[in-house]
Amino acid sequence: MLSKALLRLGTSAARHPWRVIAAWLLAAMLAVLAAVAFGGRTADSMTAPGLDSRRAAELIERAGTGQEGMTAQVVVTPLDDGATFFDDDGARTALTRLRAEVQRLPHVLGTSDPAGALDAGRDSAVRDGLVSADGRIAVVRVQYPDQSRLSAEDLDALVGLGDRLRAELPLRIEMGGSLFYAFSDPDGGVIELIGLLAAAAILFLAFGSLVAAALPIGMAVFGLTVGVATMTVLAGVTEVPTFAPVLGSMVGIGVGIDYALFVLARHREYLACGLPPQAAAGRAVATAGRPVVFAGGIVVVSILGLAVAHVPFMTVGGVAVSIVVLTMVLASVTLLPAFLGAAGPRLARAGRIGRIGRALRTGRLGRLGRPRDAAAGAVPAAGWRRWVGHVGRHPVPYAVGTAGLLLIATLPVLGLRVGLPDDGSLPQSRTERRAYDLVAEGFGPGTNGPLVIAADPAGDRGVVDRLVATVAADPGIASVAPARIDRATGVATLVVFPATSPQDKATADTIARLRAKVLPAAIGHGPATAHVGGAAASLSDVGRRTSERLPAFVAAVLAMSFLLLMLVFRSVLVPLKAVLLNLLSIGAAYGVMVAVFQWGWGGTLIGLEATVPIVSFIPMFLFAILFGLSMDYEVFLLSHVREEYLRTGDNGTAIVEGVSRTARIITSAALIMVAVFLSFAVAEDPSTKMFGLGLATAILIDATVVRMVLVPATMTLLGRTNWWLPKWLNGMLPRGPVGTDAESMGGAARAGLVDH
Repeated sequence: MLSKALLRLGTSAARHPWRVIAAWLLAAMLAVLAAVAFGGRTADSMTAPGLDSRRAAELIERAGTGQEGMTAQVVVTPLDDGATFFDDDGARTALTRLRAEVQRLPHVLGTSDPAGALDAGRDSAVRDGLVSADGRIAVVRVQYPDQSRLSAEDLDALVGLGDRLRAELPLRIEMGGSLFYAFSDPDGGVIELIGLLAAAAILFLAFGSLVAAALPIGMAVFGLTVGVATMTVLAGVTEVPTFAPVLGSMVGIGVGIDYALFVLARHREYLACGLPPQAAAGRAVATAGRPVVFAGGIVVVSILGLAVAHVPFMTVGGVAVSIVVLTMVLASVTLLPAFLGAAGPRLARAGRIGRIGRALRTGRLGRLGRPRDAAAGAVPAAGWRRWVGHVGRHPVPYAVGTAGLLLIATLPVLGLRVGLPDDGSLPQSRTERRAYDLVAEGFGPGTNGPLVIAADPAGDRGVVDRLVATVAADPGIASVAPARIDRATGVATLVVFPATSPQDKATADTIARLRAKVLPAAIGHGPATAHVGGAAASLSDVGRRTSERLPAFVAAVLAMSFLLLMLVFRSVLVPLKAVLLNLLSIGAAYGVMVAVFQWGWGGTLIGLEATVPIVSFIPMFLFAILFGLSMDYEVFLLSHVREEYLRTGDNGTAIVEGVSRTARIITSAALIMVAVFLSFAVAEDPSTKMFGLGLATAILIDATVVRMVLVPATMTLLGRTNWWLPKWLNGMLPRGPVGTDAESMGGAARAGLVDH
């Protein structure tokens, strides 16, 4: 049985703490060494088999034109406001030198030559999109091989060259392109530290003890080190998306501290009952560890369910994040009890510093010098009992009113638009943003997101000319570069510049129109084929596929969660209610994201400088993570309610006692998660902001409005039918992994975060 296995595991770890801590130290060292020796860099392959953009990429690879590799662009303008490249010989000479030095960088396959194009004639340079019509802005496009042959050193070499030439040439030099997207350092490091410091402060105020606050942080750091290092090793085997380490750190810190909080609270509870530290640690792992294992399993299964989208980078990203979550679960039932055993009886007393923390929590600073009132610890629980009792006496208005507010918060989801925030959404401090603005100013916004049409004429020599003519005539296209035809394969590639920016909805409409009408009209009914590729097209395709698969994914996660909760709590209505309430909190979080990122409401508070669409894969990822995380609180709260119900047989008493006993720990855990997630919401990258704000909003709503208002209100309305389960179904279900611990709870004094 799971509880017996966890009891033995926790007790053994607490009795031999230094062995377990040494084992985790060794595991962390080996994981880091493996990451250094065998690890790879994250990479983004924002496509999937069967998509039209993927077929275009395959044709481009077959042609070997080099357009399938990484790119960069160096955007320049004279420092003299009145000068242009048309008439300033000094600026043109500087441009020639700049291009020559870029050409000599390692791994550069080729560059465009705006100065050479100017020598051939002003009209030629403008027509080829190398110099703006007013002569103020020029672009050197740099072609690299595919990402597997590159590293961050290539980006460093390009950036270093730019820094040197800015001091030597009379040019303003800005840079951007996919090379920056692939090898720029992801948000993290300082952000993770801020999240950990915020969590430490909340833990200190919650526990009133530096030792008790340090243990969850220490466990989370160990788990994060092993998990992220393992993720790096995975990146050496397959392509792990660039967002995975940031998201893994975000979720790992949150769930790691959450799980440690649940176990630590039970441990202090048993210490207060008089159990020795080793026995208390084992018992805490056996009881609180069961919902931790269950909740962690829900998170992992939900995230792995992303495989139904049939988008490889999302599947691999889910696996990578799941590794971190599994590591945190393992640390919670092995490393944490070792810490508890090593700490001994010190966790049962707070000391002078702890009394200050407790006074800050309860507002009793004036009583610090007096003997501690034995009933003082009951004050917060008494307040929660009064609140839950109040909600229980007025369940209908609270249930209807709160559900209505959450539904109103969900309404913006009707305007949800998926896409990809481009460099135009980065802060002005980034050279990529400044390069983006210069290109948009000189050549039009669509130049920042060119499409690549790949065509196989299949012997029809007139196909390419017809493609150029019909595509150029489309109202959504600003210009078409001359076609490049590979002599060996006959494959032709056309670089096409839309009239609108990459994140504009009109660009997605243009891509759809090209595929549905323009290309078929050009190639006719013969054997020739043509496909639309490029980064903008790939992201549009991925967004469409995830939107199509989202209903099936949501249904699968809901069904799985319902069945597992029914197994655990031996009820039909409790899991049904949990599923519906979780949907409300997640829907409200989606609504807030739309209001902030698409409508711009409060965007400046998190450093958002322009409205952006929601990144196409984020809604599905957020649903997987949030549904799993919300089950942490659901399982923790309902397991206590069920304990009281089995002990007393009274539904009202069970609700009041179960909610009031868990209110402080759920509130503290939620505050920690919200603090960690919000620290990521102020990152520079819009995708990281979306993950951080979405997770923080949903957890805040779930732990406050849902758990403290909707759960007691709806459970009061349902009464004894909360625990209804048909006899025939009860006989078919095996015993669940989360049992009760009524004996340990009944009549015993309680300490820590779980109140009287």
